[in-house]
Amino acid sequence: MVPLLLLAALLLGGYVFLTRTLFRRATCRGTAAMAGKTVIITGGNTGIGKATALHLARKGAKVVLACRNRVKAEAAIADIQQETGSTDVLFMHLDLASLKSVRCFTERFLETESRLDLLINNAGLVADGRTEDGFGIEFGVNHLGHFLLTYLLLELLKEAGGGRVVTVSSMAYRWGSIDLEALAVHRHLGTGRYSWQFFQAYCNSKLCNMLFTHELAKRLKGSSVSCYSVHPGVVRTELSRNVSLWQKVFIEPVARLLFLDPEAGAQTTLHCSLQEGIEPLSGRYFSCCAVEDVNPRGRDDAVARRLWDVSERLCGLS
Repeated sequence: MVPLLLLAALLLGGYVFLTRTLFRRATCRGTAAMAGKTVIITGGNTGIGKATALHLARKGAKVVLACRNRVKAEAAIADIQQETGSTDVLFMHLDLASLKSVRCFTERFLETESRLDLLINNAGLVADGRTEDGFGIEFGVNHLGHFLLTYLLLELLKEAGGGRVVTVSSMAYRWGSIDLEALAVHRHLGTGRYSWQFFQAYCNSKLCNMLFTHELAKRLKGSSVSCYSVHPGVVRTELSRNVSLWQKVFIEPVARLLFLDPEAGAQTTLHCSLQEGIEPLSGRYFSCCAVEDVNPRGRDDAVARRLWDVSERLCGLS
């Protein structure tokens, strides 16, 4: 009896510890007005992106779901409209695994929309493979596609006055590294047939997100646009849909018990989108709706600048 009670106490203690640390929750308190403002959310048809879109639509923003899958996007729009009553949510096709698609999206957006107040680089994946342009899929989607998208929309963000760029990174950046010479040659951040190999590439891509935001803030200095990177928490989403079956069998029970739901996972993104007065923190990293210190590799000026230059070349911008 005593060993069972001890085991139960340990399990309960472990659960409480995890829910107050790794799986901690926070609530966005931002109250910025969004009526009349326009937002783009990549991957806004599911998970954190959809929860973010729903909240912003409820606040009166015009929300553009920039997604690859029209059917899923239209289903998400129907849900958002039903929950919020908003009729200002629309789908525009964007495949971040294709630089041509990114350019087509921005051209169409610039032709049809007169303003952009908030760009949320939300989409991401854990997978192996290559993009249409031959880049590693995680590097191409998680970083390079968002890099080009942001680059092409910066002038419109500046015109709006007070625009923001929020990029969903991850605490996984801590385990990432970037070999810029190898990246320039091989056009990926790591590859391999095993899940641990493309999880490492995922960590590397999240480090790219951190360095991108760090460098972007420097380039935006003196403008009215600010930018932030966020860790959404450990969230139950479709991010790991490409992992193996046995891993899903292992992950699913833990996910149901401990992982945050998408609404909880959207709170830090919403904080960086709606919290007034955080402009002096442009370029910083947020978790649980609060700014956090970043380890040295996530704020390395030289690597961030070189990554920007390499990204420009790979996108054909220089």
